[in-house]
Amino acid sequence: MLRHIQLNSSGKLNHLLSTEGLPKPLILSILKRSNDFLTFDNQILIKRSKSLSGKSVFNIFFENSTRTSTTFEIAAKRLSADVINFNVDTSSTSKGESLLDTVDNFVAMQADMFVVRHYSSGASVLIAQHINKVAPHIHVMNAGDGSHAHPTQALLDMFTIQHFKGDFSNLRVAIIGDVVHSRVARSNIHALSTLGCPDIRVIGPSTLLPSNLSDLGVHGFNDMDHGLSEVDVVIVLRLQNERMTSTTLPSEHEYFQCYGLTEKRLLNAKSDVIVLHPGPMNRGVEIDSKVCDGPHSVILTQVTFGIAVRMAVMDILSNG
Repeated sequence: MLRHIQLNSSGKLNHLLSTEGLPKPLILSILKRSNDFLTFDNQILIKRSKSLSGKSVFNIFFENSTRTSTTFEIAAKRLSADVINFNVDTSSTSKGESLLDTVDNFVAMQADMFVVRHYSSGASVLIAQHINKVAPHIHVMNAGDGSHAHPTQALLDMFTIQHFKGDFSNLRVAIIGDVVHSRVARSNIHALSTLGCPDIRVIGPSTLLPSNLSDLGVHGFNDMDHGLSEVDVVIVLRLQNERMTSTTLPSEHEYFQCYGLTEKRLLNAKSDVIVLHPGPMNRGVEIDSKVCDGPHSVILTQVTFGIAVRMAVMDILSNG
């Protein structure tokens, strides 16, 4: 179903709602296009383009996220688009207007692209289905919906992994933490599987791991040392406290004692392991400062790459 909504009749990307169902060649083409927007010299620089000149990109956020909204705005402006930001959480819907009524108003404002973040899983899919009926020229990008998907975060993670590790076919990747509530984890698992990663691991307490691990094609570990053994890539997740019940975790301190990523625990991984984090980081809860500021961390590089990846998706959606 997602494949049908995301791709047009020619198999080209029409909306980006999830990494689930994206063909491998399409993911690789997004990663390749992302690289076109970067210059690697003494530092990583992001190029400018006129690709979206004359187009209007609406950032529609029903859920707060400064980092994500900012990188989408920068990406659109680097492509020369007009960018309009809406925090709908404090406007129309709080007054009783329905989601699709709000979308129809934005359609009437002659948008060319919607970047949507919503607290409910599946909201971006609902919006894209509606857009296909009322304004098929508009493209929808999911900037995170509930615990369902965060495709551009996964794509920028894939770009980061590819940049530092090359081919995915021999990698061991560990995802640590609150997997059950994480849209980032789900999107990363789908992308890694599609790209041929043979060993995807999730590490955390049983209360934070999904029950359908075998369906997802991943290996579950409750022991950090065992789960981190000889891995090439570590992705650390933020604890989704806003989506937890009070019984999910005893305390943040106890969580760090058992599942916080420290320098000592990282010694179980390969010597050239890289550490990623989607942010925002909770230092001393899921990751130690010495790790996120250390030589294995590529967390800030992820942020830079994220702008290029979002530029690539916007460019592909608008121009094919």
